[in-house]
Amino acid sequence: MAVALPLLVFTDLDGTLIAHDTYSWAAARPALEALHRLGAGLVMASSKTAPEIAALRAAVGFSHWPAIVENGAGVLAAGCDDVGQGGHYRRLRAVLDALPARLREHYRGFGDMTVQEIARITGLPEATAELAARRAFSEPGLWNGTPPLRTEFLQALARAGVSAREGGRFLTLSFGQTKADRMADVIAQYHPLHTVALGDAPNDVEMLQAADFGIIVANPHRAPLPVLAKETQGRILRTELAGPSGWNVAILDHIARLGLE
Repeated sequence: MAVALPLLVFTDLDGTLIAHDTYSWAAARPALEALHRLGAGLVMASSKTAPEIAALRAAVGFSHWPAIVENGAGVLAAGCDDVGQGGHYRRLRAVLDALPARLREHYRGFGDMTVQEIARITGLPEATAELAARRAFSEPGLWNGTPPLRTEFLQALARAGVSAREGGRFLTLSFGQTKADRMADVIAQYHPLHTVALGDAPNDVEMLQAADFGIIVANPHRAPLPVLAKETQGRILRTELAGPSGWNVAILDHIARLGLE
């Protein structure tokens, strides 16, 4: 009989598992090592591209688990380095470019930027920024127009079947599918005894609420998330420490709470 998976962790990356400014995950190392010892699973769920996540997933030693890429628009299979670049991204860019100029001119997506520009606005090294530019499903970008124009922009995209998600830095466009949608698929595949999700931004809310337990990781660089329904039930908690330091404490505490180690 196969041994049941004790715990499956779903985690956002920027501002959660990795530090907002340095992109380091070193402070989370003790908790990651504890997950390894338990035989627990770790599924990264981020707006990052498949090549970006593949490199980070390998660095922390969880390449044998799938990852949710581009805000849930796609899945990177276990052991794979990329998903290729199909028609989703080209179709998305076509919708964006078909908008009236007075709306389109206020949104600057990664597809409008050079690798050097992406590196500058993200703080990533150019080699990593090149991976970030290799979109397959979604388009992150910056909005610089007025709030009323932003509403009109989002409504025009919605009529074309494009949804927008506010993340830690960018407004990301895609043809739907959320982190929580992909999370449900992974849970159905692996049947874990317990699930926990960690995140810091609005695009993590559905994932946080879909897990057995959700953990909102403090991020001093953005306004805190509003109180979520499951917080009053004790099913969603908040960290005091930010980024990977908060992630580390939260995972170790959760492992202890479940009596897994």
